Amino acid sequence: MKPPTVQIEPSVNVLGEPLKPCSLDPLTGFFRDGCCNTGPQDAGRHTVCIQVTAEFLAFSKQHGNDLSTPRPEFGFDGLTPGDRWCLCADRWAQADAFNAAPHVLLECTHINTLETIPFAVLRAHALDMN
Repeated sequence: MKPPTVQIEPSVNVLGEPLKPCSLDPLTGFFRDGCCNTGPQDAGRHTVCIQVTAEFLAFSKQHGNDLSTPRPEFGFDGLTPGDRWCLCADRWAQADAFNAAPHVLLECTHINTLETIPFAVLRAHALDMN
């Protein structure tokens, strides 16, 4: 039996340039390649590279996605403020609606994010453009 084929969409950021790594420590990305790459298997679209804040971690935990508690059974040490992480576009948009969105790194955010979040909104939260 042949292993399933992994499909990754072109690694392009929201600026139309090659996608840069988001984080290797902690290792992030749906494919755990350090980048916010995506493909058909990534139902959550983990395409937004964020810099984690305490406010966002509290918001995410309150809304059912605890990213701060270590989960050793999944090889996840938990996130702390200052870490970079590939976040689901819908979760980022939800946090933004509640004024809890973390900063983003546009060079590391996949272009498919623009299907959910307008560029102007991302730019307003960008660490690498402001």
